[in-house]
Amino acid sequence: MYKILDKIDSPKDLKRLPEKELVPLCAEIRDFLVNSVAKTGGHLASNLGVVELTVALHRVFSTPNDKIIWDVGHQSYVHKILTGRKSGFENLRRQNGLTGFPNSGESKHDAFGTGHASTSISSALGFAAARDLSGENYNVVAVIGDGSLTGGLAYEGINNAGKSDTNLIVILNDNQMSISENVGALSRYLNRIRTAPKYLVAKSDIEKILKKVPLVGKNLSGAAEKLKDGIRYLLVPGAMFEEMGFKYIGPVDGHNLKDLLGVLNKVKRMDGPVLVHVYTRKGKGYDQAEESPSAFHGVDSFNVETGEPITTKVWGTYSDVFGRTLTRIAARNPKVAAVTAAMPSGVGLTEFAEKFPERMFDVGIAEGHAVTFAAGMAKAGMTPVVSIYSSFLQRAYDNILHDVCIQNLHVVFCVDRAGVVGEDGATHQGLYDIAYLSHIPNMTYMAPKNKREFIEMLDFAINRHAGPIAIRYPKGAASVVLKNTCAAIEHGRAEVIEKGEKLAFVAVGNMMDAAYEACRELRREGLSPGLINARFIKPVDKSMVRSLAGYDMVFALEDHTEGGGFGSILLAAMHAEGVAPVYFHSFSFPDEFIGQGRQADLHAEYGLDRDGILRTVREALEMGERGNSGGNLKSV
Repeated sequence: MYKILDKIDSPKDLKRLPEKELVPLCAEIRDFLVNSVAKTGGHLASNLGVVELTVALHRVFSTPNDKIIWDVGHQSYVHKILTGRKSGFENLRRQNGLTGFPNSGESKHDAFGTGHASTSISSALGFAAARDLSGENYNVVAVIGDGSLTGGLAYEGINNAGKSDTNLIVILNDNQMSISENVGALSRYLNRIRTAPKYLVAKSDIEKILKKVPLVGKNLSGAAEKLKDGIRYLLVPGAMFEEMGFKYIGPVDGHNLKDLLGVLNKVKRMDGPVLVHVYTRKGKGYDQAEESPSAFHGVDSFNVETGEPITTKVWGTYSDVFGRTLTRIAARNPKVAAVTAAMPSGVGLTEFAEKFPERMFDVGIAEGHAVTFAAGMAKAGMTPVVSIYSSFLQRAYDNILHDVCIQNLHVVFCVDRAGVVGEDGATHQGLYDIAYLSHIPNMTYMAPKNKREFIEMLDFAINRHAGPIAIRYPKGAASVVLKNTCAAIEHGRAEVIEKGEKLAFVAVGNMMDAAYEACRELRREGLSPGLINARFIKPVDKSMVRSLAGYDMVFALEDHTEGGGFGSILLAAMHAEGVAPVYFHSFSFPDEFIGQGRQADLHAEYGLDRDGILRTVREALEMGERGNSGGNLKSV
């Protein structure tokens, strides 16, 4: 199908290609990307933007001996294509298929597994240090986007790399985007480098001129040095990186293969840390993605001709409900402010940003800063609502504990994408937030069973609570289970849906759907299971816990890992209250990293859907019957 691309099964094949075939190869790669991602979904715009850069990197460097580390890694599709995984794109991001991020278990060409932003420079410096200590000889290249440079870890890496004098190449892929438009002083700085005509002056020429500035007398010498530094910062592109110990090269057109190859071959021979500033266009080569790069950052299946999704986007996701509800609350409460970390559209804050731009704070990919920033706002009398995906909020653990909870500040955390999120795999699953939030003193943690309860929880958290409080909710459509009803919310009180006999389900948040369906089936079979909506993960309702003494079997259900999850919290509370059922089981994910796949498929695989719940309950009931005949039914 592809004249040139079909000849590429490894980087060695790429190196053997005549140079005249490289540009048409890039066109074929773009065509392959668009048609493949249109079928499977995935990250499209970012990959279209790095086609020439990736081809140049693999033309100049030799993986797996040389190490290329992709920051975040959602832009690694071209890298995967060139390293022998083109056939795997039929099952991209599907269960047991090709992962959407670098995965060292998948290929020896993936030097380091990534999925979160701002990590590449630190890990690359680690590779370089290990290489130097072991006396080996290979190149280390970190590819980082300008969006990832808004994260503090990137600067920790730059700071240490700059003083190390080790050979390290950092490629700054400057596409002026993360997921949403980049924000902050760094974005403005890079924009000046890209656009100012004075930067077209050769850096070497400027430095030669500056060296001719005479230094006369002690005082005049100091003044002249300051003047020279000022001129340097005004005229020399990348002066900030130079001051931090890097040789700065650029900016370079990231879609000009000839220029890229020339620059990379040059920096490959340079000593010390080097930063190559490459500017690219996100979505390059596919009109719809170029016009709307945010919309094509992460996509479901779509029509190639129109760019329209094949399946209609469902309105009424938890993120949608959050955004609309917060906007409504903010209209009545002028102290409410929204804080997010480079994800305003993803978390549903587009409408809020339009109506209350002065109260909307997108801090960039800087989750720790977002939380401490919110803490300062809360201390000064505002009510900040911090909305961040569960997988990314874990990056701010110390800030939550140290800056918010110790001071008992009223910061509201809206933990989006809690539970399994699906196709993005292990790096993005929101399966740990109960463990890392529920044990912190002063923290209150809730989870809604349906859309209506989520709305009421937001109002409770913002307007009727004092102190740190968090709400977790999953990716996808907001549930309307139990006809979208919601009883009044009281702090620390669970909701009894149905009283029963012998066995009881205590469900957290979105697990109520499967629990409710399982209960309906068991009632049709003549059983009378109790059904309880936990509502509060912390504090656990002690009166609810004591009521469990009336049941022989207790089942906890949560979209979370078993380690540190609600099941262990409930079991500990039962022990403290002297409640000892004959049988206890926690429906949760096991102590392992959960891979990619659709949410429903992952729940089914791990027995967390209706059928899996029924299977486990029936097995327990059978064990109980055998126990009544002389066997032993043990608690688990």
